[in-house]
Amino acid sequence: MAKPKIITLGCRLNAFESEVIRERILDANLDDAIIVNTCAVTAEAERQARQTIRKLRRQRPETRIIVTGCAAQLTPDKFAEMPEVDRVIGNAEKLDPAHLTAEGPRVQVSDIMTIRETAGHLLETPLISGFGGRTRAFVQIQQGCDHRCTFCTIPFARGPNRSMPPARVAEQARTLVEAGFSELVLTGVDICSYGADLPDRPTLGQAAARLLREVPELKRLRLSSLDPAAIDDGLFRLLAEEPRLMPHLHLSLQAADDMVLKRMKRRHSRAQAAEVCRRARAARPDVVFGADLIAGFPTESQQMFENTFRAVEEMGLTYLHVFPYSPRPDTPAARMPQVDGSERKERAARLRAAGDEQRLNFFGSQVGHEVEVLIEADSAGHTAHYAPIRLAAETTPGSLIRARVDGTSMDHMLGMPVA
Repeated sequence: MAKPKIITLGCRLNAFESEVIRERILDANLDDAIIVNTCAVTAEAERQARQTIRKLRRQRPETRIIVTGCAAQLTPDKFAEMPEVDRVIGNAEKLDPAHLTAEGPRVQVSDIMTIRETAGHLLETPLISGFGGRTRAFVQIQQGCDHRCTFCTIPFARGPNRSMPPARVAEQARTLVEAGFSELVLTGVDICSYGADLPDRPTLGQAAARLLREVPELKRLRLSSLDPAAIDDGLFRLLAEEPRLMPHLHLSLQAADDMVLKRMKRRHSRAQAAEVCRRARAARPDVVFGADLIAGFPTESQQMFENTFRAVEEMGLTYLHVFPYSPRPDTPAARMPQVDGSERKERAARLRAAGDEQRLNFFGSQVGHEVEVLIEADSAGHTAHYAPIRLAAETTPGSLIRARVDGTSMDHMLGMPVA
């Protein structure tokens, strides 16, 4: 019997949920089916999802295709209209074995905004124990978002904030470490809001500290995107005191101009974002930052853009995820005066070029130094600072080794294991 194939598009949370699905489909009558777990963060992400589905149908004309994920949650009818699609199920249904079957209504998508309880897959046993051969694993600590950024539809795809109890976070981490993973990533939709819905209101910093205390065998812990407006004091303390928390923070910055941030309905200012970087460097001088940035947000003038552009160097942002603004239906930003499409692309290109320069400068600063590398595949992996490196020697996937950085290329460093 052929095993179902899962195609994961989008974020780390989708990757985690695909593993939940993978461990639940053995008894779901889904032999030789394809499940496409879609993303909806941009219009381009939805376009790519449809393109992927059409390609899969050409390659596997007799295979059932089940579409789920954020794009399916937001626009189920559009996917149901595709002749290539057999079933469309929502973000809540995809994690429920009762709904995760080949049979049933063609469209099964509930109102996710009415969900208040923690997702069942976060509380049930068995816990997720594998990640399809990956050397790092994701631990989902919360779901949903209670904020309403004017450009974003994700809260309507994921529902309100629901958190996983700290004890369960540590238990999941222990299971993954016992399965052989050296590095874990705490992930969710809005992890800085973690715990706000729990009885004792634990913070992200407290949950991470408990995990590291209760799972001493864990070698590395990372965090997914952080909201600069909501990083708790405990997280800064942990960064200073716990070397197993990796010195790489990815900020959901989006812009660095105060008027643009206000129109985005973000909760931080440019100065507050800069202060986050300052506090983090005070806690761990070698910390590096990634950031999400949107180019050409509606009403963004050239001067507003320049404020964001300058922040790449001024705040020392090493890794950038840059997106030209993409209007999402039924969002306030889609009704604002739009920046010309070619201007958006040009601004995005300038931001990416600035990011390339910062990344290459960081790579160059590492030459001659020894670094610890988590080997992933083909003698390549990532350092503690999440810098990709390729080693000129055979190495074992999943191992943590010391290496000397000998050189750089455009997108990775070069090195040699240290005996």
